[in-house]
Amino acid sequence: MNDLKKLILQKKFNEKIFILISILFLSFALLTLILLLTDIFIDGFPVLSLKFLLSYPSRKPEEAGILSPLVGSLYVMAVMIIFIVPVGIGAAIYLEEFAPKNFLTNLIEINIANLAGVPSIIYGLLGLEIFVRFFKLGRSILAGSLTLSLLVLPIVIMATRESIRLVPSSIREASLALGATKWQTIKNQVLPLAMPGILTGIILAVSRAIGETAPLITIGALTYIAFLPTTPLSPFTVLPIQIFNWVSRPQKAFHHNAAGAIIVLLFLTFLLNLTSIILRNYYRKKYKL
Repeated sequence: MNDLKKLILQKKFNEKIFILISILFLSFALLTLILLLTDIFIDGFPVLSLKFLLSYPSRKPEEAGILSPLVGSLYVMAVMIIFIVPVGIGAAIYLEEFAPKNFLTNLIEINIANLAGVPSIIYGLLGLEIFVRFFKLGRSILAGSLTLSLLVLPIVIMATRESIRLVPSSIREASLALGATKWQTIKNQVLPLAMPGILTGIILAVSRAIGETAPLITIGALTYIAFLPTTPLSPFTVLPIQIFNWVSRPQKAFHHNAAGAIIVLLFLTFLLNLTSIILRNYYRKKYKL
């Protein structure tokens, strides 16, 4: 009996030590993040203005703005979404609802999971070889969007599959019993119920892509543009590349501009995540999830 009490006390002690260590590491991470954000806001907040948002990059830091990289980022994300939404959701539906469970599909599923962990620079090299050189798209928005699509597509597929998998099988069976076809069941019952998770996956994928720099630098995205892109085949730059360009300058004023651009990028990411939360809550209330 005494041995059992000692064992229980030892386990409780070990649990408390583990919780304490976890809290210490979490506090350290949060403190580091707070210090970084504080430093960024102190440097970048004074440069934020309408002129900063509506001016083109310049060699003079006091005249420089983020209009072309901001529009370029939004343009690249919009074109990317056009590709990843139908392809990602379609692939997830096929793998989860139609594909036979055999060696080939198991191999595809393993590869999709592995692709989500591949370094982004590898996708940049792939995009350079396929989209820039083979399809001759050049340093265009389309090439950049397709490259980022390859990067985040596994995230959309896995999030969609998990959301579809969480839909109770009884709903499918009830729909089929009432005479609906399998596709009608998926379209009218499964997808609406899985939509909160699907939207979350898409927004998280876009949030990751909007901050990527390495793949776009690899395919040859420009670091300085004093005009707005007009078509998907136009040259472009994005906010992360502009930030990298300013940070690499020796002048302190450019570093303040970079901090301002980082604040704008953080705001865009926050806006994307807020949109995800609003849409998820909307669908949960609509379908009483």
